[in-house]
Amino acid sequence: MDETYIKIKKVWTYLYRAVDSQGNTLEFLLSPTRDAEAAKRFFCKALHVSTCSAPQNHPIEEGVAQPLTPTDLIITRTPRVINVDKNVAYPKAIAELKGAGVLPEHVELRQVKYLNNLIEQDHRFIQPFPNA
Repeated sequence: MDETYIKIKKVWTYLYRAVDSQGNTLEFLLSPTRDAEAAKRFFCKALHVSTCSAPQNHPIEEGVAQPLTPTDLIITRTPRVINVDKNVAYPKAIAELKGAGVLPEHVELRQVKYLNNLIEQDHRFIQPFPNA
């Protein structure tokens, strides 16, 4: 899982993406912010968490989503390991999801620089050239 900064219709936006071990994109989310709430929204979407209340996919103009509660969530698949970079928002988001009982305690969060190379290399194909 990783994020990159891209320009869409002249607006800079964070593109969060999750890939599997073969580099196949599992899920993505566009967000105006790069914080723990955006990371938590993305983790929920990537885990295919369904909510009974407000939808998780918010257009950029709507801003930050309402906080999720454990009673709003149903996980339909759970990873064994989540590899991320050193962004401080990821451990906070995972801890909140585990604390709320949304994510099982056995899911391992690995913040190791080189374990995320697969998705970092994949960013090359979506980032524009500097002169574009």
